[in-house]
Amino acid sequence: MAERYSSFTPGGTRWFLQRITAAFLVVVLAFHFFLLHFVHHAYEIDFMGTQARMEDIGYFLTMVLFLVTAAFHGVNGVYNALVNQGLEGGPKKAVLAVLSLAGLALVAQGIYVALTMSGLI
Repeated sequence: MAERYSSFTPGGTRWFLQRITAAFLVVVLAFHFFLLHFVHHAYEIDFMGTQARMEDIGYFLTMVLFLVTAAFHGVNGVYNALVNQGLEGGPKKAVLAVLSLAGLALVAQGIYVALTMSGLI
């Protein structure tokens, strides 16, 4: 039988965070999908409605947390998939740096858009 290999240490912090963020994303994605496809139908979504939703502090914080969680989950998942494929040494450090910078840039841009849409800046 094939041996199972994972770069995650079972019970380790990255392993735990990957599972917690996955559970959170399932719940928030369901909320997001329900709100924007059943409560507000796609043809009803417009700039002003988005601004109005983002002005609600609960919605704003949920969407920012959704962004940060999704970015972490994605970057952590891609990095560990590459490590599982045998990435090591200098390329491993370079990939971690590039993915980390890309994740931080995504979060910074997303928070900037969220703050703009909410009217806070």
